Amino acid sequence: MLARPGDALIDTERPIVKETTALVASLSLLEKAALLSGANTWQTRAIERADIPAVWMADGPHGVRRQVGSADHLGINGSEPATCFPTAATVAGSWDDELAEEIGTALGREASSQGVGVLLGPGLNIKRSPLGGRSFEYFSEDPELSGRLAAAYVRGIQSEGVAATPKHFAVNSQELRRMVSDSVIDERTLREIYLTAFEIVVREASPWGIMSSYNLVNGSYAHENAHLLIDILRQEWGFSGAVVSDWGGSNDAVAAAAAGGTIEMPSPGFDSVRQIVAAVESGVLSEADVDARAAEVIDLVRRVTAQPRASVDLDAHHALARRAAAESAVLLRNEDALLPLAGGTSVGLIGAFATAPRYQGAGSSLVHATRVPTLVDAVGESTLTLEGVAEGFRRDGIRDDELHREAVALACRAEVVILALGLPEIAESEGLDRSTLQLPAEQVRLLREVRAANPRTVVVLSAGGVVETPWAEDAAALLHAYLGGQAGAEAIVDVLTGAVEPGGRLAETMPIRLADTPTAGMFPSTARTAEYREGPFIGYRYYETAEVPVAFPFGFGLGYTTFSYSELVADAEGVEVTVTNTGDRNGSDVAQLYVARLGTSGVTRPARELKGYAKVRLAAGESRRIRIPFGPRTFRYFDAVADAWQVEAGEYEVAVGSHVRDLPVRATISREGVDVSAPTERPADPLRARPTARIDDSTFAAMLGRSLPDAAWGTGPLAENDPMDRLATAKSPLARAGFRLLDSRRRKAEAAGEPDLNILFLLNGPFRVISKMSGGLATSRLTAAILTLVNGQTIRGLARVIAAYFGGRRDEKATKKAFDAAATKRSI
Repeated sequence: MLARPGDALIDTERPIVKETTALVASLSLLEKAALLSGANTWQTRAIERADIPAVWMADGPHGVRRQVGSADHLGINGSEPATCFPTAATVAGSWDDELAEEIGTALGREASSQGVGVLLGPGLNIKRSPLGGRSFEYFSEDPELSGRLAAAYVRGIQSEGVAATPKHFAVNSQELRRMVSDSVIDERTLREIYLTAFEIVVREASPWGIMSSYNLVNGSYAHENAHLLIDILRQEWGFSGAVVSDWGGSNDAVAAAAAGGTIEMPSPGFDSVRQIVAAVESGVLSEADVDARAAEVIDLVRRVTAQPRASVDLDAHHALARRAAAESAVLLRNEDALLPLAGGTSVGLIGAFATAPRYQGAGSSLVHATRVPTLVDAVGESTLTLEGVAEGFRRDGIRDDELHREAVALACRAEVVILALGLPEIAESEGLDRSTLQLPAEQVRLLREVRAANPRTVVVLSAGGVVETPWAEDAAALLHAYLGGQAGAEAIVDVLTGAVEPGGRLAETMPIRLADTPTAGMFPSTARTAEYREGPFIGYRYYETAEVPVAFPFGFGLGYTTFSYSELVADAEGVEVTVTNTGDRNGSDVAQLYVARLGTSGVTRPARELKGYAKVRLAAGESRRIRIPFGPRTFRYFDAVADAWQVEAGEYEVAVGSHVRDLPVRATISREGVDVSAPTERPADPLRARPTARIDDSTFAAMLGRSLPDAAWGTGPLAENDPMDRLATAKSPLARAGFRLLDSRRRKAEAAGEPDLNILFLLNGPFRVISKMSGGLATSRLTAAILTLVNGQTIRGLARVIAAYFGGRRDEKATKKAFDAAATKRSI
């Protein structure tokens, strides 16, 4: 049975894909070039005569989003129902590789059941700043934790015959102008912080795909960055899969094919196909590069069509989502052991999130959940007694004293208040970075009024990242539930009642204030470049080295029992330590291994770095001897001069404990390696002037090993890779009017509390998306013609637009006709 262009996975009869090299050799240049871009928004191209079927792709960091009907890449239109698991930021709190692999397996199974062959996730960008608008999709500020959890997801997804595509490769830290921003970063920071998680995934889980990011990295777009895609990803790490562009993230199809970018998504029509064919025929592009990319597509197709569609038990997946959310929630405060709540306790449920939970973020990861119980539902099914429910505050932040009065009255009647606070939808979204770490002021005012009425107030926080907590002492207990997926409300009640031990630990530091963060005042960058001047000193690496006080440290989390660490022994291969549950309840802790270089070093290093961990579950009073092994990443640093990983000879402290600021057992070991007592690296000490001053231009240039690129947008004519929000300064009055219309829609949506993702995408995106996202309705020639108009040549621009549109339509029809004739013709 042959696959049809609209087919994805075939249940039992599958096309027999020929051996890849011979199959590539049998294809025409047009056919090979056509494989390197999508057929539509979500499918690859089929070549029927060669038994190459089309394959469905779908978003899926925490749930499958296979769209039905009108397709888009921003989560706006509907999708098939699927289990919405907790987001990556939530699951990271579990520090549990096995749980992550279970979730990955469930994601892969649901994808398979819906005919999806390529799942776009997991996301594992490092959280450079807590203001990152998409932080809810990413695991941690630490690459070791991020990489191990992502690798577990990938193993699970691919065990079901579905390709995982870890994303976004690489250095994609901000949403503002994400498609045009150039991440300027020194090689050591690039390798140690922003690539290590991807390296772990590639080496330990062998993903069949990788998604490249929108941004440039040191002057080259990620999807055509040979240093990333060939030198590091393929040659150094041994990656053999396909590199898929983020949607609209391909800049130059010819450059991408040469640099290791495999598939451009979504379909740009046949515009890129014509460019690749012309480049080969003119000698600009080697046909061998096209062959290599086509082979990667064919290998991907072979892998994801090798198994029949799976069946799914949605009840079991909901139960898994509930367990994952419960085991990932982080208890930050529990004064006088208020929690767990005993059966029969009278509780008042207060807060807008009690009746309409925030359980996922906005954007391309938006999942059409199979069910979403509320806190009201969950309390009703628990052993607690529900005294009443009060909305308490408006989601849009507007003051409402009547809602406050109702909430305070309920607080006076209940034994315990469960106050559901959190960030509104507009605060966390793809395409929009956060502007503050504060909770809305009306929620904080409500907390203080409720607490005055009833000191036994438990705050449940729903947010995809960290918030400032100057109000924490007004809460007798504080549970950070993050975004818990469709079963998050049930999981919260499980934790509050003690049905599940709160075993979550922070995967990111909670600072006291935004001003304390290492990128304060620099993030997000509004310039052409985003300069990573802080080097490797982000998250706890910065706070520990600069000795900055924090609200809650990296790795922190309370439970309903206590643990002790003792008898640490270190040898050449790892450490052993005894962990004891010293309380009277069963529970779990995360034994965290940190490494620090002792003595004088020629290498500027963070004070300590996470290098291993183990989730430990112990019965009350139980002790267990555990081992955390060393590995190839434990002592290494990247030597930018030698362009190689090195181990510095000398003494190291290895320490184990429950979080980065509680490491009770330590040992000293020596390692052989290179002598760098006389510094040979280019970078000056990036902390020499910290924490009171920033890295200056000359020091940052020394870190880079080159002069700084121009950060200004310039004043000349707008070009295809300028962001469309620069229409505000265009010469054409018509273009400026267009900007005012778009910006007014953006402001209206934000005022309503719901981000307009289409508008954000357009304003942050470059002009080239006009052709790249059109599905063939527009070509690069039309984009150039529109820019002529935008830059003030009205009559000439209009003439060129008309000519380019009709000429592009003719070209599209001709190329499609030639491809269809070749792709459907049977071999004799």
